Amino acid sequence: MRVVVADTGPLRYLLAIGHIDILPKIFGTVSIPTMVHDELRHPSAPTLVRHWAATPPSWLEVLLVAARHDPELQILDPGEKAALSLGLSLHADLILIDDRKGVTVAVQKGFEVTGTLGLLIRAAQQGILDFPTALERLKETNFHYRQELLDDLLARNKAQKQ
Repeated sequence: MRVVVADTGPLRYLLAIGHIDILPKIFGTVSIPTMVHDELRHPSAPTLVRHWAATPPSWLEVLLVAARHDPELQILDPGEKAALSLGLSLHADLILIDDRKGVTVAVQKGFEVTGTLGLLIRAAQQGILDFPTALERLKETNFHYRQELLDDLLARNKAQKQ
């Protein structure tokens, strides 16, 4: 099984659109650092997210990670920094992250990376969800996207179904 580490963003958005269950179906287990767990339980997090994080599912591993004094990680927020540090510690195969700076640093560190959109595409390819419906739900959140990217993804999804 692949070693997968998640940052806060993809977890929050998957929860918001009712598709957090795709993660164990695709990956089995997902690991997060305690910092990400703390962000999910923070009072400013949506109630749904806080309740879910209060009693994490068995497929979610919350792990303590030692701080790394890596200059490349210093530009990231604490959750992203912790997620990449955990990924480095575990020799992760994949990092789930949405933030552009985080993605850039993760790729520079040699990780395969995917974000919320990539997770939805994978799930759709495996027949776990309907991509256009999931995308409509995602658009109702504060998820940042470029319309041309979404249009391209919808066109590809449609072509794959034909």
